[in-house]
Amino acid sequence: MPDVTETHKGASTSTNGTVVKLDRGFPLVRCCDGAHVRCEHATSLEKNERVRAVIGDDVEVFLPEGHDKGVIVAIAKRRTSFVRRDPAERTSHQVLAANFDLVIIAEPIVGLNRNRLERELVLAHQTGADVAVVLTKADLAQDEQEAQNVCEQVRALAGRSVGVCAMSLEDGESIQAVRDLIGDGRVAVLIGKSGVGKSSLVNVLAEAEVQGVGAVRDRDGKGRHTTVDRVMVELPGGGCVVDMPGVRGLGMWDADEGLGAAFADVDELAQSCRFRDCKHIDEPGCAVREAVEAGELAQARLDSYRSLAAEIQSVRERRDEARRLRGEKASDRKKRKR
Repeated sequence: MPDVTETHKGASTSTNGTVVKLDRGFPLVRCCDGAHVRCEHATSLEKNERVRAVIGDDVEVFLPEGHDKGVIVAIAKRRTSFVRRDPAERTSHQVLAANFDLVIIAEPIVGLNRNRLERELVLAHQTGADVAVVLTKADLAQDEQEAQNVCEQVRALAGRSVGVCAMSLEDGESIQAVRDLIGDGRVAVLIGKSGVGKSSLVNVLAEAEVQGVGAVRDRDGKGRHTTVDRVMVELPGGGCVVDMPGVRGLGMWDADEGLGAAFADVDELAQSCRFRDCKHIDEPGCAVREAVEAGELAQARLDSYRSLAAEIQSVRERRDEARRLRGEKASDRKKRKR
């Protein structure tokens, strides 16, 4: 994807576009006329509102005469966004992508990390977009029965609203199943830890080598993380996929709605608790703990729910305390909210 700033050289002008790549600290914007312009942020965005454009953002770009970069002067309201707690700052959040229709969670079919998947499902549901799980490297399963068993376990965990499929780079039918999840004209965000095969999946969907792929170890089939930037890749036949580097930290932010959606079974049981603010620890009349005792809900499932709920609450308390110490007003927060 070339940087085409020459197209707009000449008199100063403004245009609209979409951020399609993030690397080197400068967003690459695809303008409405199809040209691609490397951009920097206006000082007002960085200092006054502390907002930076992310992959998928719709932006207004000023193109100064004689300047080698465009300047992002405004960012449109985001219809969806993927947000996590900033790994570098416990009381701030980080937006990773915006304006997508689907979050695809990539997890390996062998060595599936249930706790990480639960966390990913919470953050994915919090975006408000559709959610799907793709179990990669299905060819490493012992046999087809094992692959089917893992799929059923994930379906039971994720719930009926989440599409689940197993995928192998050697199986064209399974690749088509992933294409069908994305659909024509939709934008999908692909998340997952390093080495699960996200870049290989993007390459096969795009029918081109658009992302670097690390060598695969013979002993476990795991690859080395090579993708270092976020890029929106157009797919043959329509649709786009945003490949993002494997993110080790998936800290909770404001994710109450995502928690309720990812743990719909716990949330439904909680409606019958005696107290509306039941924490499902030792309160009398707790329908959730009664379900655990009756064998209707796994203790591990409740433990995960309580752990994530406690993390969300802890982050909220630290954030509110930091805002109080800064003397920040509620009106200031609403002004910056995206």
